[in-house]
Amino acid sequence: MSDVPDNLKYAKTHEWVQMEDDNIIRVGITDFAQEELGDLVYIELPELGRKVTAQEQCAVVESVKTASDLFSPVSGEIVAVNEALADEPEQVNDDAYGAWLFCIKADDLSELDALMSADAYQQMIEQ
Repeated sequence: MSDVPDNLKYAKTHEWVQMEDDNIIRVGITDFAQEELGDLVYIELPELGRKVTAQEQCAVVESVKTASDLFSPVSGEIVAVNEALADEPEQVNDDAYGAWLFCIKADDLSELDALMSADAYQQMIEQ
């Protein structure tokens, strides 16, 4: 059974979102997503300074099974990427909620309202 922390928001595309200070949104992939993908072997992170819109493809994770696009949960600017994952993508398999991928400075925090609660995400993945 996948872990779904209550303090995060979730996208239908299996990204988790954590609100930080100053409109910064920390983004990773869910435990369910990493379980489905299997052992991650490569992560292509977005470029710093890149402007993204909500639901725009902005990163890729590759596992031994498949490659999967990641999407920005909100519109804004990429202000940080987790460089450690370039050499150790398996950190996401070890701790999906501890190994964030990138941070976005959100243009409009109301876009977070379109994301799911932990309960709604849990219901979606159980279907």
